[in-house]
Amino acid sequence: MQKIVTNIWYTDGAAQEAAEFYVSLFDDAKITGSIPFVEDAHGKTGEAMVVNWELAGQQFTGINGDASAKHDHAMSLLVNCDDQAEIDRLWDAFLSNGGREIECGWIADKWGVNWQVWSTEAEKYVGGPDKAGAERAVKAMYGMKKIDLQGLKDAYEGE
Repeated sequence: MQKIVTNIWYTDGAAQEAAEFYVSLFDDAKITGSIPFVEDAHGKTGEAMVVNWELAGQQFTGINGDASAKHDHAMSLLVNCDDQAEIDRLWDAFLSNGGREIECGWIADKWGVNWQVWSTEAEKYVGGPDKAGAERAVKAMYGMKKIDLQGLKDAYEGE
């Protein structure tokens, strides 16, 4: 059992739909269970009150609540992508499912949950040993919505 689990609040009964979307994005993902609303609860009896899923070995819980809680990018889920192809695939999946681009690799899904679609390769440029190159890469990143690894590399190398 994972000691600390990210719990995400959804409105309009969207926890099940969100969990199904998230597990469709990753090979090593699955829905692990749900708890239905019971009579006299704050939702429709029998529909999911809580949905549990796993992404890349991390456990998550989604709870269907009221509209009093709103997501913002003060908390996000960071995905360390292997390469540009994975960044592109995830970015496109979020956008085609009602997501909204933010900046610097941040994207909000259609439920308002914020994700950082990132790569450890990008860290070689924005945090590289060449301070001037890293500064150029960070400035280039500030102009990006989706992370462009070649763009960061070119900026780092001064091209």
